Amino acid sequence: MKGIVKESFARGAALRRDLPDPRPGEGEVVVKVEAAAICGTDLHIYNWSPWAQARVKPPMVFGHEFAGKVVETGPYVRRFKTGDRVAGETHIACGECRQCLTGNAHNCENMKIIGVHTPGAFADYICIPETCGWHLDEALSYEEGACLEPMGVAMHGLEAARVGGKDIVILGAGPIGLMAVGIARAHGARRVIVSEPVQARLDAAGRWGATHTVRPDREDLKAVVMDVTSGAGADAVIDYSGSPRAIQAGFSLIRKGGTVVLVGLPSEPIVIDVSDSVIYKEAWITGVTGRTMYGTWLECQKVLDSGHFNIGQIIAARYPFNEFESAFEDAINGIPGKVILVP
Repeated sequence: MKGIVKESFARGAALRRDLPDPRPGEGEVVVKVEAAAICGTDLHIYNWSPWAQARVKPPMVFGHEFAGKVVETGPYVRRFKTGDRVAGETHIACGECRQCLTGNAHNCENMKIIGVHTPGAFADYICIPETCGWHLDEALSYEEGACLEPMGVAMHGLEAARVGGKDIVILGAGPIGLMAVGIARAHGARRVIVSEPVQARLDAAGRWGATHTVRPDREDLKAVVMDVTSGAGADAVIDYSGSPRAIQAGFSLIRKGGTVVLVGLPSEPIVIDVSDSVIYKEAWITGVTGRTMYGTWLECQKVLDSGHFNIGQIIAARYPFNEFESAFEDAINGIPGKVILVP
């Protein structure tokens, strides 16, 4: 089969056409990949950032946001049969640790990540545990199905903030931040203030339903938030940017008793004034990783079924595998939405 491989300990990747077809073991299924989306994690791997260097062992196919069709099942598989349409859950949980046994498999103590620790989805086929498959609704295309995993990240962050009826600030309007804007509006958030320095992404946030948009490099974000909230501050700030500066600023935007939800991954440690920003405000701070398995997926399906959220509009560009370098450049340059790769 062909696949996009992280071959060397340097920036870039290579398209290989001589990879062995995967074979399923016990409890595994082989999926013919019909669409795969580029994620921020994939950009780390492609650019060979310190984060990737600490986790990935080349050569390996990467990519983890995907959808496709089951073409082969291994022994003891019960949930899927040949021909089933599926989307992929990224987390491979051990099923035995305390987190797994208490309903928190998404935060497994022995977690492996598809496309990071095991062969990924930028290939014709991928072999996954059946526990990492989600039955794809017939109303969704494979390209839309490939966007469900990141939609779950957006949903999980908003669930932690309980945004219904609230004034919220979303930091970062990358693909996940944009989907968070749409979901927040579908969940009945009162005001959705989006901070994003890239104008094209900020414009997209307006189309997704943001009530206020702010370029923090040109406007005073805190002044806007205080004006919109009559001086009280936001009920919740959800960071999808991972920007240390944005996160630091975020603590100054919440009201007393407000919530800060951290979703984006900072590239360096962050210093905050705990006394003024947290203790005296009685602020709540929550970290969010991935999606719950599979509560968040169910919540995503509810929003999609409601008709108030169109996941397809997040798709910004499509490329065949043999044009993957152009696809990665689009993603690196901040195209407002998801870049899809098609085998």
